[in-house]
Amino acid sequence: LEGEPVEWVIELKIDGVAASLIYEDGVFVRGLTRGNGRVGDVITHNVRTMADVPLRLVGDDLPRVLEVRGEVYMPYAAFDALNARQAEEGAPLFANARNAAAGAVRQKDPAVTASRNVSIWIYQMGVVRGGPTFERHTETMLYLADLGLKVNPASQAVQDLAAVESFVSAADSDRHDRPYQTDGVVIKVDSLADQQELGFTARAPRWAIAYKFPPEEQTTVLRDIQINIGRTGAATPFAVLEPVFVGGATVGMATLHNEEQVRAKDVRIGDTVVVRRAGDVIPEVVGPIPSLRNGDEQEWSMPATCPFCGHSIVRPADEAVARCTGGLTCPSRLREWL
Repeated sequence: LEGEPVEWVIELKIDGVAASLIYEDGVFVRGLTRGNGRVGDVITHNVRTMADVPLRLVGDDLPRVLEVRGEVYMPYAAFDALNARQAEEGAPLFANARNAAAGAVRQKDPAVTASRNVSIWIYQMGVVRGGPTFERHTETMLYLADLGLKVNPASQAVQDLAAVESFVSAADSDRHDRPYQTDGVVIKVDSLADQQELGFTARAPRWAIAYKFPPEEQTTVLRDIQINIGRTGAATPFAVLEPVFVGGATVGMATLHNEEQVRAKDVRIGDTVVVRRAGDVIPEVVGPIPSLRNGDEQEWSMPATCPFCGHSIVRPADEAVARCTGGLTCPSRLREWL
């Protein structure tokens, strides 16, 4: 922008499902997922069941057509209630709130969507035909809130990058204190004229950037190392942990990738280890804390036979992965293959 002064808008990055809502003369007519950016899923009937989505906008001077973009998410309370119902019914539990929200908006039966109590934060105005005009992104968000749309109150407009950094630091520290999951911060140029001038790359706007929070890490005790046999027969070691709360979820198991990784990290049964959730989804063991060892820790090696079928486990010379030789007679491999 050739040194012109820039004001910034900072918003929480919600860990959910991107969606567009379309209104005609103030009446909700269509809901869509973002999909690949050009083609998404029609979720109109499911969006109608969401309490946070007004079916008719309020106010005068409404646009003939108004598209708004937002993030469908599941609050922690709704996620916990959903998993409690799943447990009562003997059904599988959902791994995280984002997956549960994504499944909720794609249900064929809108009543299922309604039962999951998903919510939405609107973060941007899209296509507009008619209605008032604006000079700044912050003005558009105030306008959308006045129309009855749900806008996140944590958003801020600031004058310099020092304030941006301060917001990011506070948002990272406070992320588990909020009633919904956030995985970063989005920083935008406030001026719509500047946004227009900056334009887009082939994949993203030049006037906005997402800062992803680093994975949260915790320490716990590694109780055991076991293996799983996958659909191709690959024998993958995983850590059985003393349960620990990390990245917004209680983790009791974590991947160790393969036998070489276990040796390279020198992870032993009985170690106190550092655990993180990569991308706040997949738990992994970062490594041990050798200074806390007392001598009782046990080194691990890949078992010679499969614990599921009793056939040999072999590792081809040119591969990092050991495999069960039992084929589909191995119940673990058969289950994963199915």
